Amino acid sequence: METSWTPLPSPPLRAAHPTMAKTAMAYKEKMKELSMLSLICSCFYPEPRNMNIYKYDDMEVKQINKRASGQAFELILKPPSPVSEAPRTLASPKKKELSLEEIQKKLEAAEERRKSQEAQVLKHLAEKREHEREVLQKALEENNNFSKMAEEKLILKMEQIKENREANLAALIERLQEKERHAAEVRRNKELQVELSG
Repeated sequence: METSWTPLPSPPLRAAHPTMAKTAMAYKEKMKELSMLSLICSCFYPEPRNMNIYKYDDMEVKQINKRASGQAFELILKPPSPVSEAPRTLASPKKKELSLEEIQKKLEAAEERRKSQEAQVLKHLAEKREHEREVLQKALEENNNFSKMAEEKLILKMEQIKENREANLAALIERLQEKERHAAEVRRNKELQVELSG
């Protein structure tokens, strides 16, 4: 929003000091930049008006400064009116008077809810214990099966080792006996040769 102002007469361009001449030139340039609307408004409102303050019901907005990067405002709130100073009391809802029977019913319902929740917790714990027992039983069975299988494999391996040892021992005895027979035959042949040659 443009602020209205009253134009001042332009100073003479011829000045004794060079800075005064620069100021006068700058003033003339600014005068050229002003819009025609601003000049017309200044004709209708010759007295300067403070357009930087805007008033609303219970607040005042004051423009602090205007820059190319943005704009800042100050918000001033008016003090509350005497009417609004009276403390507002909210009427609390009326409490319904409960009879002894209604209180007893509510207590019984609460007890039923408590028992129901307790039963659910106990059921959940029982299911959890049953699951843990099943898992433990399964683990024990798997462990027993593994132990049995390992024992069977070990027995089989031991039997194979025993069989191999016995077979090797039998083969060794057979070779020794063969050597013994061969040696006996060689001795007999020598004895025969000695008898024949002798």
